[in-house]
Amino acid sequence: MSTPAPMEGRASGSARIYQTGGDQYIEEHVHHYAPGSAPLFGPPGAGPAEPRATAPDSVRMPLVGRAPGVLRDRTDLMRSLRAAVAGPGGDIQVLHGMGGCGKTAVAQSLFNEAVRDHGRVGLWVNASERVSLRAGMLAVAGDRGATDSELVAAAGGQRAAADLVWHHLNHSAQPWLLVLDNADDPGILEEGAWLRPSPAGTVLVTTRHATSPLWRVPGASSHRLGVLPLEDATLVLRDLAPDAGTRESARKVARRLGCLPLALTLAGAHLAHQLLESWSMDEYDRKLTEESTALVDRGASATGGGQSRHLVGRTWQLSLDSLAQGGLPEATTLLRLLSCWAADPVPLALLMPAAQGGAGLEHLDPPLTAARVEPALRALLDHSLIDMVETDGHRCVKAHGVLLDSVAAGVPDTERELLADAAGRLLRAALPQEGAASARARSQVRLLAPHATGLLHRVHRHGPVTQETARIAVRLARLVYEAGDWTAALALAATAARTAAEHLGDEHPATIEARSGQGPVLFRLGRYAEAAELLRPVHRDALRTLGPHDARTLDAAYELQRVLHRLGDLTQARTLLETVLDGRRHVLGEDHVATLKTRCEMLELRLALDEFDGYTAAAEELAGDCERRLGPDHLVTVWARDALARGLLRSGRGAEAEELFGRVLAGQRAGYGDGHPLVLGVLIQLSRAQYAQGKREQAAESAREVAEGRAEVLGEDHPETVAARAWYTEVRTAPPATG
Repeated sequence: MSTPAPMEGRASGSARIYQTGGDQYIEEHVHHYAPGSAPLFGPPGAGPAEPRATAPDSVRMPLVGRAPGVLRDRTDLMRSLRAAVAGPGGDIQVLHGMGGCGKTAVAQSLFNEAVRDHGRVGLWVNASERVSLRAGMLAVAGDRGATDSELVAAAGGQRAAADLVWHHLNHSAQPWLLVLDNADDPGILEEGAWLRPSPAGTVLVTTRHATSPLWRVPGASSHRLGVLPLEDATLVLRDLAPDAGTRESARKVARRLGCLPLALTLAGAHLAHQLLESWSMDEYDRKLTEESTALVDRGASATGGGQSRHLVGRTWQLSLDSLAQGGLPEATTLLRLLSCWAADPVPLALLMPAAQGGAGLEHLDPPLTAARVEPALRALLDHSLIDMVETDGHRCVKAHGVLLDSVAAGVPDTERELLADAAGRLLRAALPQEGAASARARSQVRLLAPHATGLLHRVHRHGPVTQETARIAVRLARLVYEAGDWTAALALAATAARTAAEHLGDEHPATIEARSGQGPVLFRLGRYAEAAELLRPVHRDALRTLGPHDARTLDAAYELQRVLHRLGDLTQARTLLETVLDGRRHVLGEDHVATLKTRCEMLELRLALDEFDGYTAAAEELAGDCERRLGPDHLVTVWARDALARGLLRSGRGAEAEELFGRVLAGQRAGYGDGHPLVLGVLIQLSRAQYAQGKREQAAESAREVAEGRAEVLGEDHPETVAARAWYTEVRTAPPATG
């Protein structure tokens, strides 16, 4: 063993030398004061110190960056907080919300006002970690008059540190505002009872933790901070970068960033401080598509906020890191799963299979087993990473779009395919059966539609789209179409077709299915020529690659003949429909719903061709077959009755037709809901039956309802709206019936 070398050191003034011959851990806190003020840790036996005119920077100044020049859309909140600061004291105000929503900015603005306008002593403590909280609170005690010996005893554990701090806060000669910033782990405050009300001042806590029992102590009030309204978010960008574009351009960027204050601040700072580039708001909006949160974070250098909490791409990772350290790493996997979908509300029913096992999430890293889904979900809620909302009677969770972009960008490449597969399986399991007629099923379809689009976009951006992902989107587009939201159905079907073509090729079966799925939507939207132009090559490709008897080939032919029917090419439509009927009978069987539906379509085509011989008998036979095979309330059964009622009307049996149209109308409303466009198609036939019997007022009222309803749902230029307007005019202006 060698002899240690001698060590020498000299110090002058307030400097110190520590010397040791072995491994030692030395921690020293140095506090600087104005010349002439006493050091915080003075010699033992020193008398009581007066509150220092100049406190440590970490206590008297909020070292969190520059305060916003204008605090947008926090008027009511600031009014409430100002009243608390100006009051007699004893209040604890808790600001909670997701990372980046501006909690610290509100606290900083209130802090500055309290000091400047209300004569309060402002005290600011970083409560994000035990060390910073303890050091900051002891500095608060020193600021409020604690002696150096008291502080040495508290620092050394000889007396309760929190009791010392609150003793001096309670006996402060001046009213104060104490900000405990970034208290994202309430357990740190709870240990040693650091959070207490005091009659001498007001405590303001900022936290991401929304539901801690600590916020329910007597005298505490909670305030949830969310994102800004769109107009205020627009003004934030205009405040920071007034020359970067128009108000409308700023509004687009604000909407794209989800009106999140942190993202707006960074985006505005970047636009205002460009040197080599000079992007406009519109150019910045386009760049966001390519770079997302990575682009936003470029503005951090311009704000002086390079710390993790000031970076969009990092801010939420702090919460996830904290959860992982606390024994909930599964929260990261659950949030990554949510990032596969859209920023719209996610029904809890979509996550239920994951809680029951079998979603494949247990194979991820960190693994998410069925038993840990509920705790992970609760943890994300508690840390304001997601919110609980109710939409159309469905309990849902919702995450911010920028958060989801940030999380998705950070998913390891090895996990992406597994996550996308799990997201697709869960989405498929949540889909109601085609033809499901309940209002709840329709509302669930509307909620799920954005998530199919979100999954397509996410997978398209980060990896190859599989045929299963494309087919889920196609199926959901079909359900949205059946629910009557034709514009949304077309957008989803078009996205599925475009994405499938890019990743799978034009002639892949999933691509053909997706392209074909746009046809019925274009048909219902009255865009007949466009639908024909799309469906002709789809049908040709299906014949060539899938064969004439494949169900997808028959589907494409069926949709094409409907369009040709509307365009007046009845002969070609008849040829195609006969092929479809023969093929579906051969492939699917006589009793299959698609076969029965094709027979309904054939009856409608026969009416257009003025083929009345045997029509009524064929319609009665079809209605009976549908009722026996599908049930009396099935929508195809209702459609068969509609075909029979039209035949009765054309043959002059108006009273029978009116009665049957009434039953059809009730069946359509039960199956689709009152607001569905197809209900209006039956109502106009009822109007015609009423008119045929001389019931002019009833016919006119029914026609008016159809014309106004179609104009509202389909638009004034839709062919069916034009036809309904013409019929209403004819009925309203017709001379009174004689006889």
